Amino acid sequence: MDKGQPGERYLLTGENESFKQVFDIAAIITKTNRPRFSIPLGLIAAYGWVMVQFCRITGKLPVISPPAVNVFRHQWAYSCEKAKVELGYNPRSLKEGLEEMLPWLKSLGVIQY
Repeated sequence: MDKGQPGERYLLTGENESFKQVFDIAAIITKTNRPRFSIPLGLIAAYGWVMVQFCRITGKLPVISPPAVNVFRHQWAYSCEKAKVELGYNPRSLKEGLEEMLPWLKSLGVIQY
């Protein structure tokens, strides 16, 4: 906060990786199998639409929805170089973050492995 300039914006991001790369790293950390195949976004969008209709009947929240699929279609690669140079920002690696996050999610019962 002391190094930022008034009116400037900084992206505190990290590595830009694909979903495949994230899942591959997570499989190594959790000692589980990597996903064997990928599901096309069109099929996921169709499933999301069906889930939204089903959840209208049940009153539950859908696991996936068409707007969520639209988020997956976007290229979310951003750079934190400005924050590194001007703020001294030093993000940890994706692997380090996943090594902390995955056991925490498991301890909450959100995921299993």
